[in-house]
Amino acid sequence: MVAPVVEEIAKDYAGKIKVGKVDVDSNQGLAGSFGVSSIPTLLIFKGGKVVNAAIGFRPKGDLAKLLDQALAA
Repeated sequence: MVAPVVEEIAKDYAGKIKVGKVDVDSNQGLAGSFGVSSIPTLLIFKGGKVVNAAIGFRPKGDLAKLLDQALAA
């Protein structure tokens, strides 16, 4: 359910952000290092650090707002 929204965000913000996906079943160590206990979890990084997160489904507008805040900071 969240994948199409993330793909739209990736297109809308092309050239401004990088979007990646991680299979937490295959990368449990990585997921654990970021405290991911629920999926979907979307982490927003800036300068290599997590600056915001969205847990559970969020509408595109909510995710865009989080990204805009991170880009403005």
